[in-house]
Amino acid sequence: ANRELWRSREGDFSRARKKLEGKPVPIIERTKGSEIIFGIAPCSLALSQSRRDLFRLFLKQGSGSRQLVMSEFVLQATARGVPVHHLKRRELDALCRGRVHQGVCLEATPLRFKSLEEAEKPDLGDEESPNRQLIWLVLEQIQDPMNLGALLRSAYFLGVDRVVTSRRNSCPLTPTVSKASSGAMEVFDVYSTDDLQSFLKAKTAEGWEVVGTVSKPEDVENVPVISCLEFRWNKPTIIVIGSEGDGLSLETQLLCHRMLAIPPGRALHPGIESLNVSVASGIILHSICSQKLRHGD
Repeated sequence: ANRELWRSREGDFSRARKKLEGKPVPIIERTKGSEIIFGIAPCSLALSQSRRDLFRLFLKQGSGSRQLVMSEFVLQATARGVPVHHLKRRELDALCRGRVHQGVCLEATPLRFKSLEEAEKPDLGDEESPNRQLIWLVLEQIQDPMNLGALLRSAYFLGVDRVVTSRRNSCPLTPTVSKASSGAMEVFDVYSTDDLQSFLKAKTAEGWEVVGTVSKPEDVENVPVISCLEFRWNKPTIIVIGSEGDGLSLETQLLCHRMLAIPPGRALHPGIESLNVSVASGIILHSICSQKLRHGD
């Protein structure tokens, strides 16, 4: 009898679960022109800055161990006058299309690339140290939002002054990029240009050193290749990173004074002879930016 009762209850639970799973998730109408940012760091930083117009904050109901974090979000949103809505996990999943939201989504206007004219304006505080070392990171046709986010995170962490991307065939500043950057995109301006080659020629004329990157030194012609460990940072420098599959275009390579390569730590098997673009960029940037720490501004 107990076994029959258990089977009956199990059947009730199964039917209830199927009924719940089959229930459609309510569709939340979005403000025209808005996007959904997701994740704790991107949403918190977007709320604390004044770079986006903010519409609504969505928090997961019954957040358990993250209750304190959610309370902080409510305070942040209230201070900015942003309405707060508490949703079920399934509703949050639907809102950001199944991405890892950590219980937080924010409806806001998108971030746009800034113009190169704005990039030439000095940061606040630059006037106080006119001779400080400058380093800009230039990205040619980075298409993967995860890579772009990781690049921005490394550039921000390591002290890069500006990031400039080619507008053509490049990933826009999406919520996925913000999440992959751990929110660095929310505080770090990204600039773009329609004519990367002309930009690099102009910076060379101003006395900047333009340095490219390459995974296979044997693929480079007419430009000297050195190890990133040998590079000495003694003038304003631009580091140019190429696309995930093809690297730097030939036109861009020929505008570089030198190319940097990362020396491997062992003999490499064919097929795994290169690094992910964001990892390689982090290594190269650290090898250069650490010289600023040693020499001082």
